[in-house]
Amino acid sequence: MCDHPHHAHEHPRAPPHGGGEGSDQRRQVGDVTRRRVLGGVCAAAAASVAGCLGGGGEGDTPEPVTLTTEDQCEVCGMVIPNHPGPSTEIFYRDEQPSGHDNPARFDSTWEAFQYDFERQDRGWERAAFYVTDYSSVDYTLSQDGDSTLISTHTEAEAFVDATEVTFVANSEVKGAMGRDLIGFSARADADSFSDEHGGTLLSFGDVTRETVAGLGMN
Repeated sequence: MCDHPHHAHEHPRAPPHGGGEGSDQRRQVGDVTRRRVLGGVCAAAAASVAGCLGGGGEGDTPEPVTLTTEDQCEVCGMVIPNHPGPSTEIFYRDEQPSGHDNPARFDSTWEAFQYDFERQDRGWERAAFYVTDYSSVDYTLSQDGDSTLISTHTEAEAFVDATEVTFVANSEVKGAMGRDLIGFSARADADSFSDEHGGTLLSFGDVTRETVAGLGMN
């Protein structure tokens, strides 16, 4: 199995929101181990992006990197590993996101899409777009006031090509910046999560500017 340590999150900046009614078996909010997969899936997920998006050199796809406490979100400036929820990395060809080397780094997926839409308007070419794969990590849910938060996983092997996931959008479960897009490489996992916590299932291509505008602190 892929063994990823659970991350504790103190004082996450997520707005209060009433939690929904999950099953007692799957959601004992506080410290519940959630999802497990075979170790080989983690490596395969990272490797499968090769050739899918185009990368640093012609035909090259850059690999995801581990995010540390040196990494801040490009949009909100928060230190990424210190807060709950999905993380995202975007690599651009022949561009420096926010004036530094690739990738652009985010503590929420909806902020990453917002940033990317703006870069597309400038004519930037995306080389790779990675999101946390909640099918390949042992994630936990925790309670902060009225908000149910999902753990963050910033190690390189926790990321997967965003075009290969099913997102659960606008569920009752939140990340660092409120309601988000929570990605699963296994459609069945997304179905199960949505059944329990609400939200809409979307593919990468389904995510629009309007989708992003309806997330976050709303």
